[in-house]
Parts: sequence; C-alpha cells; structure tokens
Amino acid sequence: MNLIKSTGTFSLFTIISRLLGYLRDILVAIFLGTGFLADAFFVAFRIPNTFRRLFSEGTFNAAFVPSYASELAKGKKKSNNFANEVFNFLFLSLLFIIFIVQLFMPLFVSLIAPGFVGDSEKINLAINLTRITFPFLLFICLASFFSAILNSHNRFAAAAAAPIILNIILVGVLFFSKMLNDSLVYYLSFGVTLAGFLQLIFLYKIAKKYYKSEFKFTLIISSKVKIFFKKLLPSIFSSGVTQINILVGTIIASFQTSAVSYLYYADRIYQINLAIAGIAIGVVVLPQLSKHIQNKKKKKVLLIQNKALELSLFLSLPASIALLIASEQIISALFGYGQFDQISVYNSAKALYFFSLGLPAFAMIKVFSSFFFANHDTKTPFYISLLSVLLNIMISVYYFNLIGFIIIPIATTVSSWFNVCVLFIFLKKERLFSFNKIFILRFFKIIFSSILMGIFFNYLILIFDDQLAFNYLFKFFYLILSVFLGLCFYLIISLWIKAFQLKDIKLRY
Repeated sequence: MNLIKSTGTFSLFTIISRLLGYLRDILVAIFLGTGFLADAFFVAFRIPNTFRRLFSEGTFNAAFVPSYASELAKGKKKSNNFANEVFNFLFLSLLFIIFIVQLFMPLFVSLIAPGFVGDSEKINLAINLTRITFPFLLFICLASFFSAILNSHNRFAAAAAAPIILNIILVGVLFFSKMLNDSLVYYLSFGVTLAGFLQLIFLYKIAKKYYKSEFKFTLIISSKVKIFFKKLLPSIFSSGVTQINILVGTIIASFQTSAVSYLYYADRIYQINLAIAGIAIGVVVLPQLSKHIQNKKKKKVLLIQNKALELSLFLSLPASIALLIASEQIISALFGYGQFDQISVYNSAKALYFFSLGLPAFAMIKVFSSFFFANHDTKTPFYISLLSVLLNIMISVYYFNLIGFIIIPIATTVSSWFNVCVLFIFLKKERLFSFNKIFILRFFKIIFSSILMGIFFNYLILIFDDQLAFNYLFKFFYLILSVFLGLCFYLIISLWIKAFQLKDIKLRY
C-alpha cells in the first residue's frame, strides 16, 4: 500500500464532495439563513447526517475491517459467509429501529431538540422533516457496509465518492428554491432520503465484484458475528466521538435561538480538513495495520503508525492556524449572502474559532483509534470516549447559561484534547505505539512550517482586508486566493526544511 497515494485518492473524492457540500450550504444560507426554517431543517438533517458520519466516515469500517480481514485470510468463502451474516443482522436491526423511531418521532425529536418544545410550530416542523429524513439511516448504514467491503480490498475511491450523490441532489433542489418557497425544507428532506438510497445502489453495484450477497430473513448468527456486533457499538462511539459531541452540542444549543444554525455552519468549515487529516488516514491505514499485526510484522506496523500520525499533523496543524486567524473572513466569504447577515457571520465565526483549536485533536482521535481497532481492541477507546463525552456535557451544561452557545465548541475542543491525551497514554501503556526518530524530527519541522505559514497567511488577510469585507461582492475569490497562496507557501517551506519530502509519495508500506 502507498499511504500518501491511497490517502490522496480518498481525499480527492472527499474534497469534491465537501466542495459540493459547501455550495449546498451557501445556497441554504442564502435562502434559509439562521432563522426558524433553518433550525428545524438542521435538526432533521443533523440526526441522519450524524449517523452518516458515524457509519460511513470510517467508524463501521473500524469494527468490520479487522474481523473481515481475519476471515479473508481463511478463504473467500469464509469471509463471504461472515459478511452475509453481518449484512442480514444489520438490515433487520435497522428496519426495527426505524419502525420504532417513526412510531415515537415526537418524543424522539423532543429529546434531540428539547429547546424547540416551547415553540409548537418549530417542533412540529422538525418532527415532520425528521420523519422524512430518518429512513436515510437505513440506506447509509447499509451503504457503509459495502464501503467497508471495498476498503478491506484496498478500494477506497468508490466509498469516498458516494457522498457526492447527496450534495448533487440537494444542490439541484436548492437551484429551484424560488419555485418551492416554504416547501423548500420538505424537498430538501426528501432529497436527503433519496440520496441515501442512490448511494446504497451505487456501492452495492461496485462491491458485487468482491462480495456475493445472500439475504436471509433470519436473526440466527454465528459466534464470530456476535463478537463483531459487540465490538461495533464501542467502535461507533469511540471513532465517532467528535460527531457525538457535536450532536450533544446541538441538543443543548436548541435552547438558544439560531444557535443550532451557528454551530452547523461552523462545523461545516473544519470538517473538510478533518475528512482528510483524520478520517481518510484512519480508513486507509486500518486494512494494512490489521494485516501486518496479524502477520506479526512489528516494524511495518510502527512505520505505518508514525507515518499516519505525521501526515495527520502535517495536514491539520496549518489548517487549525489558518482557521484561527481568519475565522470571520472565512465564514463571511463562504456564507455571508442573502439571509445570512453580519450577526450570523459573527456568531458562526466565534464557534469556528473555538472548533479550530480542537482540529488537530479531532484528527488524532481518528488515527489513534485506528491503532486500537487494528489490534481488535474497541473497549479501551470506547471507555475513553465515554469519559470525553461526559466531560463535554458537564462543561456545556454548567456554563451554557453563563455564556450561551459558544460553550459548545469550547467544551468539544477541551474534551477532544482530553481524549487524545488519554488515548496516547494507553497506547504507550499497552505498548501499541512508539515514536521513531524521524517522526520526532519532522514533528518540530511541521510546527515551524505551520507557524511561518500562519504569519504569511495573516499578512495576506491584512492586505485583502477591504476585499474580504462583508459587503464586498467578490470576497469569495479573495479568500480562495489567500488560501491558495498560503498553501503554496506552506508546501515550499515544508519541502525546504524537509518537513515533507517528495520521495515520501512513492513510499509503500
């Protein structure tokens, strides 16, 4: 496996998907802003989208790949039988969950957005929209199953490309927004569910090459599959802890008007880097780590781990600094149009500022968790993540009445850095990871390059201050120009001081 090439392939399609996602969110910001309709839609969208992130962004993969790889080593028939049992149980379980939630949807939405309960119009709209979007859960979880099959065979492109379908459909709906008026949120919700179904069909067609499905309407499962599902819940919780923290934040933020929307827009910005610096790397390294651990090739395991962590920091540190420097300009340039006014820009930017402090931690959680998962250990990161979520809840609830929604990104960041530190301590304690000399040297070089990039990027923001103002029509262009120049500067400095070398691209693990 070529780590950088595989990560690059995964990242390319992820970036395309995220760029379309930004176009979608820009249009949503223009037509919905941060008002009543936006809050209701974002709650309805947050629930299935959280499950999408939990399942499709490497979490289901984390539990499935090591188990499937073990069966694959015994032969194709063994791995196929294992996969079929997992699929059957997953399908039937999801059908049951969706049926129950649909029956009790008012209660479910009240738990997810308790702050809406006092506003009958808002809560009823959120309930109706969530009824429409919730079947997305079934489709996207099954799609994640087929993604995991493909990832196990080192086929990353299709799984990374599938989310593009969602954004194409929603962007298409938004282009007809003037004709839809207040019905826009309903059409967007139907679009979400349709996109989930199409992603499932797309991935199934490609995965057929590696997996022969045999559906049986039965809940009888083998001991191996029982063990897998016992590992699944802890892996979902631990690998998706950042998304769980965001969901918790949404619940608490529902008590403040427009806060759900502010957090949503801020969350969208840093997610593109997280997708590359954390999710992509975690997904790509897991199959190889599982393989080498099973074959007891300790040197290769340590080499992959150090390179994965190095690449994660190389991508996340400069992004974190850039977001800290220009959070308001970025929010303004991306979303500051139509119904998205200056107050919305200011509040969303504040949330982004504090989220950006946690970006390297969000990425490292994904990478460190994959080290445990490759060793068939889902319990340790689960318990650590549970502590992290509890810490997040305590900080958020305690300070929410004092400083409002801004405590949500602060608590998420603090709890994430706590998570990273404890994960690292346990990795060292269990002797599952150790630094090599090359990583330590490059780590300091990455920090140096990131600081220099930050100084240069801040200079660009000051130069283009007038062009990045809220009312300037072409501010988006100047933001892209600043980001591009900052990125080029960072790469040049990194190559010059050898924080990154071109020969790294050709390395295979």
